[in-house]
Amino acid sequence: MTQDNDLIIRIAAKGDGVTADGRHVPLAAPGDRMEAGGGVQFGPHHVDPLCRHFPVCGGCELQHIDDESYADFVAARVMGALAGQGVDALKVLPPHISPPRTRRRASLRAACQGKKVAIGFAEAGSHSLIDLSMCEVLDPRLFGLLEPLRPLLARILPDRRSAHVRMSMTDQGVDLLLEGVTIEGLAADEALRDFAAAQGLARLTVDEGHGAETRWEPEPVTVSFGGVAVGFPPFAFLQATPDGEAALVEAARSALPPQGAVADLFCGLGTFALAVVEGRPVYAAEAARDLILSLKAAAGRSQRRLAADHRDLFRRPLTPQELDRFAAVIIDPPRAGAREQVLQIAASNVVSVAYISCNPASFARDAALMVAGGYVLESVRPVGQFRWSTHVELAGIFRRL
Repeated sequence: MTQDNDLIIRIAAKGDGVTADGRHVPLAAPGDRMEAGGGVQFGPHHVDPLCRHFPVCGGCELQHIDDESYADFVAARVMGALAGQGVDALKVLPPHISPPRTRRRASLRAACQGKKVAIGFAEAGSHSLIDLSMCEVLDPRLFGLLEPLRPLLARILPDRRSAHVRMSMTDQGVDLLLEGVTIEGLAADEALRDFAAAQGLARLTVDEGHGAETRWEPEPVTVSFGGVAVGFPPFAFLQATPDGEAALVEAARSALPPQGAVADLFCGLGTFALAVVEGRPVYAAEAARDLILSLKAAAGRSQRRLAADHRDLFRRPLTPQELDRFAAVIIDPPRAGAREQVLQIAASNVVSVAYISCNPASFARDAALMVAGGYVLESVRPVGQFRWSTHVELAGIFRRL
């Protein structure tokens, strides 16, 4: 059978469509066809984008493909990375895809040009700012702040300067952090408090370049995991969507044996230590001091059997002797992976390991080390929390042979 070289057969890691003979075509969907003049004939998987800012806005890269193709892309990113390292998964679970308008954490940029303030994501491949008039990924409670925020920023953002607008959904509502603003005088300070009160913010924090300073917090701001409220430092790490977090938590829970102590490494605020493990001893390690102190306090208030350790796992990973005390390990490292800690796990006798990853490439490299150490990759669950983007996450479950 003759190969149809002009047919788009897949989406590459950076979002381009790829023809059967390997040509990359921006904004093409599987099933599209290259025309002789260089245009693209749309196929059955090419859809009209929902957002008027696509494709210029850098917040989304794949709004032009249908849900089936996007789910295939998320799964292929994970499986392609594993294949590149020669690692086989015994089971590949269906990818979990977060719905539109569920992103609960976002970092936007604001820029002042005269009396006009633009707030949004940077233009794809550029530093130019897209002033958002709509957004199909942000939780509406976050997006709803942008319009009232513009006149406030016009007062506290110097002309031709930019600031960062960082927002998170917490138990008490929206937590807002403004970085790069200038608060001068009583009127500006009162404007901040009036804005926070009018918008019902959980907290308003500003950083004028000398560190974060809370200007409004009617009650302590928390996020909850497994029913336990944990103090939330401004713009601390959260999984991008509640449903994505739930999918990762359920995958980690599936790795745990019926009993025995559990270690949660790179634990953050306790996403897994609190939501996955209850009624058994937990050791939780994290290098960020503010996060581990919040988790320690929350565990104490809730009387959880949890030991929170302020520990840099890159410089001082748990040794096999330490790891062998645990029935299972949960590990959720940053994008670079956790080679140093994974080598120690691979040399241990831990039976079950749940590896939560935000980078298929570093996960695959670490998975190869686990397999070389005698583990099998029992299952992998791709997760697309950052809908319509090329950013893919996953949960991998390892068992010792």
